[in-house]
Amino acid sequence: MKIGVLVMAHGTPSSPEGIEPFYTRIRRGSPPTPELLADLTRRYVAIGGTSPLTERTAAQVAGIAGALEREAPGQYDVRYGSKFEPPLLEEAAESFVRDGIERVVGLVLAPHSSSLSTGQYMGRATAALGDSVDFVAIDAWYKTTGFLELIAQRVNDALATIPSSRHDSTEVLFSAHSLPLKVLENGDTYADQLRESAEIAASLAGIANFDVVWQSAGRTADPWLGPDILVALREKRERGITDVVSCPIGFVSDHLEVVFDIDIEAQSVAHDIGLNLVRTDSLNDDPIFTALLANAVRSAAS
Repeated sequence: MKIGVLVMAHGTPSSPEGIEPFYTRIRRGSPPTPELLADLTRRYVAIGGTSPLTERTAAQVAGIAGALEREAPGQYDVRYGSKFEPPLLEEAAESFVRDGIERVVGLVLAPHSSSLSTGQYMGRATAALGDSVDFVAIDAWYKTTGFLELIAQRVNDALATIPSSRHDSTEVLFSAHSLPLKVLENGDTYADQLRESAEIAASLAGIANFDVVWQSAGRTADPWLGPDILVALREKRERGITDVVSCPIGFVSDHLEVVFDIDIEAQSVAHDIGLNLVRTDSLNDDPIFTALLANAVRSAAS
């Protein structure tokens, strides 16, 4: 009997016309205000109209499927479902049920887990699969063998672009998507996971000057996890830092939160304050990365 693999990711609009319905789904059916819609549209326009996330995710899913097929021919059936954009994760989950798959492993393409992020993916998948399917949810996977080693290599590659004479005034900023502070009130360990992954990656990279920051906070009145990377950049410059390596460790591919929030918005702030900002390369469909995710699936399924 084949084992199903439900790979899940955030999703992104496939066209400029899809931005408003996409934003409405994120807001649980409440249409965005004209101001919020204009702001999000402006961000997509700045990176070319659409995000590369759809193509990057498809390549990652194909890489995971290929790695599983090589290691265990015919044993796994890999399908993709999105949180906010068709094909929705419920559609993929229900297709497993229709096809008689009795065991499914769930993997979210985000290394850290939270009740407000990955927890929602898993909850929706569980409901869609129902009681007839044995669902194995992979929780936070940032400690999966090889992942933080890969991050450390990306950090060192970025550091290599900065003259060694400036390394004493260089700092690495590890970042992830911010969440409302209320997640901490419920005992969520998301912030602790980011701190731990940053500490391990920094140790593997052999660096001592690093910090943890947050990015891409939502446009709501609630307080969000901080400091925000834009604030942190100004604070670092005031303290004499000349160069920063931005490592968005919470993201595994190029998409709006990386290509706009780091490459455009954070770079603009860095330029204005005279700070050299270098970003680590995204993992995307690096075969080493997709192979380690395939190994995480096999481990969960065993």
